[in-house]
Amino acid sequence: MMKVIISDCDHASLDIEQSIFKEANIEFELQQNKTEEDIIRNCPKAAVIINQYAPFTEKVLAMLPDLKLLIRYGVGVNNIDLEAATKYGVQVCNVPDYGTHEVADHALALMLALTRKIPLMNNRVKTGNWDYQKSIPIYRHREQTVGVIGLGRIGSAFAQKVNGLGMRVIAFDPSKQQKALAKDLQFIEFKSFDELIRTSDVVSIHCPSDNTYHMFNKEVFKAMQPHSYLINVSRGGIIDEASLYEAIVNGEIAGAGLDVSETEPIGPNSQLLQLDEVICTPHMAWYSEEAAQELKRKVAQEAVRYLEGQFVRYPVNSIN
Repeated sequence: MMKVIISDCDHASLDIEQSIFKEANIEFELQQNKTEEDIIRNCPKAAVIINQYAPFTEKVLAMLPDLKLLIRYGVGVNNIDLEAATKYGVQVCNVPDYGTHEVADHALALMLALTRKIPLMNNRVKTGNWDYQKSIPIYRHREQTVGVIGLGRIGSAFAQKVNGLGMRVIAFDPSKQQKALAKDLQFIEFKSFDELIRTSDVVSIHCPSDNTYHMFNKEVFKAMQPHSYLINVSRGGIIDEASLYEAIVNGEIAGAGLDVSETEPIGPNSQLLQLDEVICTPHMAWYSEEAAQELKRKVAQEAVRYLEGQFVRYPVNSIN
């Protein structure tokens, strides 16, 4: 019987995976590896591994000579050394499309909560302060510009949602061109990064972590408008959090909505969490019951496809 190793997983149940594997006559084993040494010790003969958080570094991949397929629960593959995986002939796959609208919706929710000052005024009302003037200023959405950094699946979905509110949408994505956009995205205006941050009332980040570490830093915040908001549902390292804190305190930007952090979980003593102008959620933008089930189903189905000799659907790297 063919076998799949799940290197680590914090899901409450594996019923979906088990059902799919059982139907395909595939055995699976759940482990809870945390370190490189755990994986090397527990997976020496594994050919197919499903992974969540455990680190698949070059050191690990070099010690797993039988490994042929590594599938990640999720979109990002930050915990996998793709160059080393390719070097050792390991096909890496992810699930890039399971929570597209959930993440876009979450970015929209953070934007609306910030721009309408919902958490701030909710807290004031609950402490007996019934005074809308404490929310001043709030601006009309239909007269504002949203800047989208990255027009992949999620960035494009977010752009469509804010366009539905009547907001002007501009975007920065060096990998895309205006003429290549789908017809239903032709409302988007391409701008340089510098122009986008200077003219946007809201900036929403939807780009990968590759070559974007601290893209938003002290110099960028100084160039943004003082009433602007920053949304990040992508990767925490894209923002220099110390500089973000200073920018908000100094009035260089109005606030931020964050679903991700440079270090996760974000510590309770983080300065950002002390600010009323910051909304922070625990890397949950991807989540809905339907998205969680879709993720588990697609991961298991990818493993089955490979073991049955079919082409994988979501390759991340290219193996000769």
